Amino acid sequence: MPKVRAAVCHEFGKPLVLEEVLLREPEAGELEVTLKACAVCHSDVSHMAGDWGGHLPAVYGHEAAGTITGIGPDVSHYKLGDTVVVTLIRACGHCVSCNTGKPTCCETKYDVVAGPLKTIDGKPMQQGMATGAFAEKVVVDQSQIQLVPENIPMTSASLLACGVITGIGAVTNTAKVSTGSTVAVIGAGGVGLNAIQGSAIAGASKIIAIDISEKKLEVAKEFGATHGVLASAEKPHRIVKKMTGGRGVDYVFVTVGSIPAYESASRLLSVGGSVVMVGMPPSGAKVPVEPVILAMTSQSLLGSYMGNAVLKKDIPFLIDLYEQGRLKLDELVTNQFSLGQINEAIDDVKAGNTRRNVIVFD
Repeated sequence: MPKVRAAVCHEFGKPLVLEEVLLREPEAGELEVTLKACAVCHSDVSHMAGDWGGHLPAVYGHEAAGTITGIGPDVSHYKLGDTVVVTLIRACGHCVSCNTGKPTCCETKYDVVAGPLKTIDGKPMQQGMATGAFAEKVVVDQSQIQLVPENIPMTSASLLACGVITGIGAVTNTAKVSTGSTVAVIGAGGVGLNAIQGSAIAGASKIIAIDISEKKLEVAKEFGATHGVLASAEKPHRIVKKMTGGRGVDYVFVTVGSIPAYESASRLLSVGGSVVMVGMPPSGAKVPVEPVILAMTSQSLLGSYMGNAVLKKDIPFLIDLYEQGRLKLDELVTNQFSLGQINEAIDDVKAGNTRRNVIVFD
């Protein structure tokens, strides 16, 4: 089996270790992608912290872009040298969810420990989120990739794999925000900024960003927010209600994995409004819900995993917007790091200083 360099998690809550691992050749329906860039997502940080459990050692990373350098049997529509984004959306193509246009809900289980990665001495290793992109190369199913033009910077293209489709997809696919709607977005990080610019693209009349950082609220306005509210302000829900004529907003997008954020979301809603659940708290974390209020106000809770994206539909749509100057991608990249600097990049993400830090491969 070929060897590649990877940043490996051996213990939850500890720094990643740069070492060689084994990556097998692509099998039926799989491709090998030599990576050019991989962004650091908060989901990676949560996995490394052990928030959702899992097997160790593991290689995380799932928001990537690169070039196809190996093709297994039964692969169609791709060739060596193609430039692609690599995502965690692995879809079988034949279950009920896949056949009804919901590949993010694919019902066919994939064993991430029995995947293409092994330790250098041949022991099992988890392919984090079915991707394992904190490494020089990945082997993934053909359903997990989508072609992108060569002229898009790989650092920007990598963001299409998760942060962008998650934020914008929550608006366009899950909530289906319509022209004139009012929106609040809790959290103005990487995913939140994309929910904001997705709402602007959808024609929302008011887009209210809510965050603990004044600086992030200013950045949110560059991405289309019409208003900003500090989460630390006294009774933020009253500020939002005042901004909307006492009514509240039609949609609240919770883009952070924070229980207090989820607890506050319904207070911002109008009658008939929806809380769109995007951010992922640790396993076991709970929010109390009073069903009678939801029923009497016709309010709803909508789950949105990876923006309910369909790669072959959504990625070309987003690329068109980018090429027209209507979608900010380059502006989302905060800093670039080498693979050897990955722990520094992760620490910066934990400190809340970034939109997206991106690992760039030589």
